[in-house]
Amino acid sequence: MSFLLKIPAAGRFDFLSLGALVHRLDPGIVPFQKATHCDIHVSGGEFNCAANLSNCFGMNTAIASAMVDYPIGDLIAERVRAMGVAPFYKRFHHDGSRGPNMATVYSDRGFGSRGPVVFYNRANEAAAMLKPGDFDWKTIFDDGVRWFHSGGIFSSLSETTSQLVIEAMQAAKQAGVVTSFDLNYREKLWAAMGGAARAQEVFRSIVQYVDVLVGNEEDLQKGLGLTGPDVAAKSKLDPSLFVAMMEGVKQRFPNVSIVATTLREVHSTNRHTWSAVAWIDGKAYRAPAAELDVYDRIGGGDGFASGFFYGLMAGESPQAAVNLGWAHGALLTTFPGDTTMATLGQVRSFAAEGSARVQR
Repeated sequence: MSFLLKIPAAGRFDFLSLGALVHRLDPGIVPFQKATHCDIHVSGGEFNCAANLSNCFGMNTAIASAMVDYPIGDLIAERVRAMGVAPFYKRFHHDGSRGPNMATVYSDRGFGSRGPVVFYNRANEAAAMLKPGDFDWKTIFDDGVRWFHSGGIFSSLSETTSQLVIEAMQAAKQAGVVTSFDLNYREKLWAAMGGAARAQEVFRSIVQYVDVLVGNEEDLQKGLGLTGPDVAAKSKLDPSLFVAMMEGVKQRFPNVSIVATTLREVHSTNRHTWSAVAWIDGKAYRAPAAELDVYDRIGGGDGFASGFFYGLMAGESPQAAVNLGWAHGALLTTFPGDTTMATLGQVRSFAAEGSARVQR
């Protein structure tokens, strides 16, 4: 795969992501209006990939983000270190009352026929204040980076965060670094930023610099404004809808070499059928379908993306890379929190067996 993407063979960092660091409050299966306690998970779509690639796959990874000097920032920074991710922080001073703040995500797990409920407090968020010029990209990339990643959630936070993503993407391309972007279209976040029309304008300006795109048919239609079939017309596990849109992606963005997404049929909160598909240089590769008993679904998509990226960087075949992403995403849904607790051995075993056989 390295010849297709021209991934640098070595570098100080295998993977660098740009995005917001957040803390997620998780009351488990209890809805927030009845909760008496919460677990705290450190998360962020872009950070999750860096954390997974470091902690499970043994890669050297880094995160460029905002950090606030107050106890919540200290908690988040400790978790970043614990996952083995090197930080590049733009630091902000908390005024003791109003902020700036590290964002809070509230997400219970749901149970059975009751789905998870997710909402946010991103008021006065430090990450939304990030802007072009806050990071010395030339020095960072000159030190050696193989892969750069960002996503749609960070791009939605403010006018300046999307400009910062473009600045970083341009610097990455000039340095010969492979770039990826997770569309992650979130209607709640874009509603305050001009809605779908503004999202499409921003995403199109970013994706012109992207080699590897992560997103499903709905992301491609709502986030990029591409025309395609009715996303509700067929089974969520049918990859034909996704594959049918690839010609439009290639025509609009000839720079994109790979598009990948998970395929998930939700039978209940705790029972999913799980697969994945990637379009790589004109050919579709699909993972098997597995029946999952889900403990916490948050972060499963990032789990797929990070395992898939690992496969590509490790020189695996296209099919093997898809299967590794699929296996890691499946395993991630069995752990609490948004980032991995899996080992590489477990991922490779699941990718080969597709089941939870006893490892002896």
